[in-house]
Amino acid sequence: MAALQGDWRTAELSAENRAILTYVEKLTLTPWEMVEDDVIALREAGFSDAAILDINQVCAYYAFVNRLADGLGVEIEEAFQQESADAASAVWQAAYS
Repeated sequence: MAALQGDWRTAELSAENRAILTYVEKLTLTPWEMVEDDVIALREAGFSDAAILDINQVCAYYAFVNRLADGLGVEIEEAFQQESADAASAVWQAAYS
């Protein structure tokens, strides 16, 4: 997990997790550059359309919530951030492991 806090590209990850992180990084940082090939790459990594929709919606949800908080100057408590990250990790592990 510590390797993910730095540059995820240097972490030991499965091909599936690399595909997910490539997709969500692009969707987060440059959403206007998303193209059909980005979805195709996830399919080629073995994800169903339902799983791709889940990946997209989780990424979009976190972007939405973070922009709400940032736009209103809300400080998210560290304990809540960790609890949210733990819950997302548990859901992810259960669904995609």
